[in-house]
Amino acid sequence: MFDTFFNTLGVIDKFYWTYIGFTLVAVAGLYFSYTTRFFQFRVLTQLKKTVTDLHKDSKTEEVGTHPLRLYFASVGGMVGLGNIVGVVTAILLGGPGALVWLWFASFAGMLIKYSEIYLGVKHRVKNNRGGYDGGPMYYLKDAFGVTWISVIVCVLLCVYGVEVYQFTIVTDTLSSAFSLPKAGVIAALLAATIYTGLGGIKRLANVCSVMMPIFMVLYIVMCLFVIIANIGELPQVLLKCFESAFTGHAALGGFAGSSMMAAAQHGIARAVYSGDIGIGYDATIQSETRTRYPERQARMAIFSITTDAIVCTMSMLVVLVTGLWQAGGMQASEYVAAALGTYFPHTSIFMAIFFFFAGYTTIIAYFAVGIKCAKFLSPRFGEKAYYIYAMLAFPFFSFFDQSKVILIMSISGGLLMMLNLLGI
Repeated sequence: MFDTFFNTLGVIDKFYWTYIGFTLVAVAGLYFSYTTRFFQFRVLTQLKKTVTDLHKDSKTEEVGTHPLRLYFASVGGMVGLGNIVGVVTAILLGGPGALVWLWFASFAGMLIKYSEIYLGVKHRVKNNRGGYDGGPMYYLKDAFGVTWISVIVCVLLCVYGVEVYQFTIVTDTLSSAFSLPKAGVIAALLAATIYTGLGGIKRLANVCSVMMPIFMVLYIVMCLFVIIANIGELPQVLLKCFESAFTGHAALGGFAGSSMMAAAQHGIARAVYSGDIGIGYDATIQSETRTRYPERQARMAIFSITTDAIVCTMSMLVVLVTGLWQAGGMQASEYVAAALGTYFPHTSIFMAIFFFFAGYTTIIAYFAVGIKCAKFLSPRFGEKAYYIYAMLAFPFFSFFDQSKVILIMSISGGLLMMLNLLGI
């Protein structure tokens, strides 16, 4: 029964990202870029001004969360195992050309992300907890003048908020690396997730602002070391990426071969998933900012997508330059660890800890958004019901194959992106 369920999800996922998702990201991203004269490039040259403006706002406003802490909360949800494991599946299924399509989707998605955060802050409302509530459920209601579309988005965000894919990877990795009983690892991670969820967005921002800078710097440095060690392979790899992006790639070694459409499908789908492009998670997080100026907070989205794309690129290049993408026979979560293990000792233990940091920040970020959406659906019972759902869903899906569990995130994210883009 479950095989049939996941096979059906696989067919839906392939059709959506090959035709609908691809078209939405390409058309909307290029349209926004053209009509704003490629605004994202101008923002990328103004990092200092953007940070300075937000820092001033944090001193003059008292309600809400520090805007720069929210940036790390945003990155905590984006930069995680999707950048290390999820993007590797794009190569394994779509070939090297998936990297080029990921770059395209990240570039096109910058202004989609900017738009949803701008609208999230502009249409937010004050709550009774000393902060704000905002996100797609609020601006879509104002855009269409109906509440049912907000209900649909909240239900999808509740599903998306229980990040079963990364929860599964973290529990698999920790139980394997340290020979721990999987049930115990599941229980401990579930308890840590609920604890942070109880603290809301402010606790999430505090946790991520401590953990994320360490994670990003260490990971990028290690990946750069491996890439530089294989620098002679890099020109050929990049050439292969661009050729494969538009012509497909024949079967080679453990790689089964792919078409151009497969490369585009998997590259764009993983870019949207890892960067939360148009999904609405980030708009919900960023709407708690102290700044009164939507455009100032929205500019940080362009930097967060850039950060996300850099980490994704590092992961994909490490697997490509070492040739491991052709090897086969491994879980998607094992490829980067195997590549780094060639150059660094005790990598299995180090990557297990690494995976915990990367996965945990994403899990708690999505979970915090899911709680806010559950409260929107039912202010009285929503939060309690959501905790019960999470305590059932996290352990249940932890015993399925990683490649199947990611389909839940991919399809729910795709539907969210479609609804959000209609509203934007």
